[in-house]
This record gives sequence, C-alpha cells and structure tokens, in this order.
Amino acid sequence: MKSLRYTILFLMSAMWQIYAQDMPLQLLEEVVVSDSRLERYADGHKVTVLKDSVIKRNGLFLTALLNFNSNIYFKENGLGMVSSPAFRGTNASHTAVIWNGININSQLTGQTDFNTINPFNYSSVGIRSGGGSVQFGSGAIGGSVHLNNDLKFEKHINHQVFTGYGSFDTRSINYSTSFGSEKWSSTVGVNYNSSDNDYRYLETDARNINGEFEHVNLNANAGYILNDKNSLRLYHQSFIGDRNLSGNLVAVGRSRFKDNQHRTQLEWVNFFKSGVGRLKLAYLHEDFKYFENKDSDTFSEGKVTTLLARYAVDLELSKSFRLNSYIEYNNFRALGSNFDAPQRNDAAVTAVLKHTVNNKTRYNFSLRQDVSSDFNAPLVFAWDGSFDIGKNYRVQLNGSRNFRMPTFNDLYWTPGGNLNLVPEQSYQVDLGHRLRWDSLTFKLNTYYIQTENMIRWLPNVNGFWSPNNVDEVRIYGLESEVAFQKSIGENQLIRLNGNYAYTVSEDKASGVQLIYVPFHRANASIAYSIANLGVFYQHLYNGSVSIIGGELDGYQVANAGLSYTIPTKQKLEYRIGVTINNLFNTYYENIALRPMPNRNIQTQLILNF
Repeated sequence: MKSLRYTILFLMSAMWQIYAQDMPLQLLEEVVVSDSRLERYADGHKVTVLKDSVIKRNGLFLTALLNFNSNIYFKENGLGMVSSPAFRGTNASHTAVIWNGININSQLTGQTDFNTINPFNYSSVGIRSGGGSVQFGSGAIGGSVHLNNDLKFEKHINHQVFTGYGSFDTRSINYSTSFGSEKWSSTVGVNYNSSDNDYRYLETDARNINGEFEHVNLNANAGYILNDKNSLRLYHQSFIGDRNLSGNLVAVGRSRFKDNQHRTQLEWVNFFKSGVGRLKLAYLHEDFKYFENKDSDTFSEGKVTTLLARYAVDLELSKSFRLNSYIEYNNFRALGSNFDAPQRNDAAVTAVLKHTVNNKTRYNFSLRQDVSSDFNAPLVFAWDGSFDIGKNYRVQLNGSRNFRMPTFNDLYWTPGGNLNLVPEQSYQVDLGHRLRWDSLTFKLNTYYIQTENMIRWLPNVNGFWSPNNVDEVRIYGLESEVAFQKSIGENQLIRLNGNYAYTVSEDKASGVQLIYVPFHRANASIAYSIANLGVFYQHLYNGSVSIIGGELDGYQVANAGLSYTIPTKQKLEYRIGVTINNLFNTYYENIALRPMPNRNIQTQLILNF
C-alpha cells in the first residue's frame, strides 16, 4: 500500500516534464506575492486578508490585530507576555503560522507566540480557516495564519517612520522602506518596542509587577529578476526578545525569559512554458534562556535549528487543469538543558490538482505523504471546491485529513518526555456560503472536526507531568463574517467589519467543553474618514470559558482612535493619532488570575516620505 502511495505522488510530481514543451510562456508579474497557494488553491476555504490601515490600527503585536479582526481566541498571560491561539476550539499547536510560504511553528513547543510578531513588517496577514496539513504541514488543523512580504517590481522609493508613546511608559519606533526598479525590489523594516508594563489591577490595590519587556524585530526582503525566465528572492526575519514574566493575583513574578528567532530563506524561481518551478532553501533558528530568578545567573536553555529544502512546480496542464506539487526535506537539530541533543529528518511529497470545470465551478484534490526518522506519518488528503450560483452567491465545501507531529519537548523533555507518542490525526468537513452585493460581503461557515490521539500533558504516577495520546476531541460550530466598505462623495470612506463564532469543543468521552474555549465570541469595528481626519471604534465580546476547577467570566472590551493627516506641498506627509485601549475600563482576564490592562492611551506620529 505504501509503495502505491509513493508511486502516485511521484508520478504527479514528475508530470511537469511531459507538459513543459507546449504551453505559452508565463510572464513575470509587476507585484510578486510570496505564497500564491493562499489565492490559487483555497477555493473551498474561508480566507480573510488584512492589509494596510487595519494592520496599523491594532497596536504592536499580532495578537491584538487578530483579536479584533478574526474569530481566533487568544490566551494571553498579560500585555506582551506569551500569547497562544485557539482556532476553532483547537489547541495552540493546531494553528500553523506560515511565513512567506513555510511553516515556522516552534519545533520545541509546536506553536508560535503571537506576541513576538510585529504585523507592521508584512504586506498582508492572511487567515485561512480549516485543515491545511496537506499544503502547510504539521499543526494546520484549526487553521493557518499567513505572514506575507510581497515585492513590487517597478521604480519606486518610499519611507515610513512610526513613533509611539503611551501608558505604562510604553515606547515604540518603527522604520520601514520599500525601493526598487523593474529589475529589483527591496523592503526593510526595523521595530523597537518596550514597556514598563506596570498597569494597576482594577478592583485591587495591586499592580502588574515584573512585566517589563523589550523587543526588536528586523525584516528584510529582496528580489532580483535575472532574465525573463529566472528570478531570485531573499526573505529574512529576526526577533530578539527580553521580557520579565509577570506574576498573577496570588504570586509575585520574579522570572525572566530571553528568546531569539532568526529565519532566512532564499528562493530561485524559474518560469518555463507551462508554469513555474521554485527552489526554496531556508535556515530557521530559535533559542531561549529562562531565569527562574531574574536576579540570578542560573538559567535553563534550549535551541533548535532547522534546515529546509523544497522544490515545487506549479504547472498548467491545460485550460482546465493545474498541478502544484513539491518535494521537501527538513533536518532538525536541538540542544537544551532539558532534552540533551535530539535530531530528526523529515521528508514530504505533496501534490495538489486543481480542476476548473467552468467559470462557476472549480475544485482541488490534494495528497501528502510524510516520511520521518521518528514516526510513521499518516497519508493526508484534502478536497475543496466552490460553486457560483448567480453573480452574488458562492457555495464552498472542503474536507480533509490532517495531522500534528510530536515536538522535541513532547518526546525528549526531562523529566516527562514520551518516546512512544504517535502523530495526532484529525478529520474535518466545512460548508461555507459567501454572498456579495456591491460593497457588502457576508460569509457563513459551519464545520465539524474530530481529532484522535491528541497529545496532552498530564501528571503521571511518578509525580511529574508527561505527554500521552489520550484525548479524542469532537469540535463543531459556525463562523460568520461581514464586511462593508463604501465611498461617500470624493473624500469620505466608511468601513464596517464584524465576526461571530459559536464553538463546541468537547472531550468525546465525557462531553465536557475543553478549557479556554468560549462558546460565543464576537467582534466588530467601524472606521470613518473624511478628508484628512479618521476615526475608528472596535468592540470585542468573549464569552465565559471553563478552567480547571471552575469558570472564567466573559467580558467585553473596546478601543477607539482618532488620526489626522497634516497636508504639505512636498512628498512628506505627517499623521498624528491617539488610541484609547479598553475604553470603558473593563476588568477582564483571559487566563485565570492574570488581569489584562485597564484603560490606557497610546499616541502615534507617522511620517511618510
């Protein structure tokens, strides 16, 4: 059976050699997107893309952006502290984060800390709901978040300086530039954020002690067109973080966490008569030092390095069929105080076949087989498609089998690691509806997910925590999204957005809702601009969640902001703004015993030139 799987996938991957002789040459586009799969091979999925003013409206962290503009629920240990997602009722390790086409979830924890990502550095942030393990690998069970850096090949040069200061001595400065010509393009972004983060806990006399943080982000990207058939692209991202870990209502924090993340990928793109080939080479490194006592020189540490090589072919077989396939190899090497020096080698073969039946109907069928030095990985598959009914209504459907590999921490952590773990598996189906009338778009999705062999850390007979494949989880629910944008006259624009999610995520045996999964969650925002003046308002409702031994109350929190652009006769443009976060001074926790900030003010000055 395995030999048949490999034979099918190999033949699909090799088909480009047969067709490369007869099709018309594909020309380079003026704007090159970093990962076209989100647009080209997601017909049956709900996809939301956030850009420009929406990104810059929501603070310093990716958490804040997605909290108010998506259905993803976040668990934060306080402002700037560790932040993990719960996408469609799944765990933090079930949301894949895709950076310019590659999965960057930690090989130690299996997840990404969303408070280490500054969204200002990206052209767009995409949110793809539902399973995506075939295209995006381990962990893409609840959904995936896509960080994209697009390159513009035309003569241009632009600069932006963003400075901010606010409550709790919170400081930020961001510089970004984009420049290029018809042959080359570059973007650079540098961000520095810090805060004393000593906000007062509402309804108490206590403050958020030991919450200081300091972050530096660097993002540099470049592309060069060698000729009409070949181009090179380089992407780099670095994060350097130093933060104390704040305490809670019953314990004063005294620990400190320093972490560094460096990611570099080089891509060679070759256009031929029937499509395009892409060779990616990537180097990913993450390391941390944890100080139980910030005043001590004693710490535990860990690091992991990933080497990735991928060759992909996006092939136009005919006017109706298109094939995207790739072969990928990963080498992982780790070293740490609690897990010695493990390493792993993984390979994967993937094929996605797209069939455009007519101008109303299209679907994708895809397969992926992973081979690992540590596991017997499952064959995963997916089918998704869409059908247009009239001009305004589209029906979407997708079904898939997905997986998550155990991480180095799951396997090797001392004490507690479990070498007998097997990959998690998930089956799901999703039915979506999309309606569009002029300026109004409405989306409604219902879904069902069943996960087997879920890995969960529990106390064992020896008194310490250890992971086991113990849980079978059933998740079902619905998501809705509405967006409206309308120009009123020459200088007025109004934008409305809203999201609502109903989520049941329960242990299949007991029928009990999993902890930190709200049944109800909703957000809405309105932005209005007239001439040089802009205002916005955001509102978030998060229902109550179960916690160990009880329940955490639901909450509502709102933000509001005002900005004004000062016109000049030169290219230089000034924009000043002020944002009031937690406008109604609401007391709320999204992790038990860890209050979030009270009302606070952030000011901004933006220079464009």
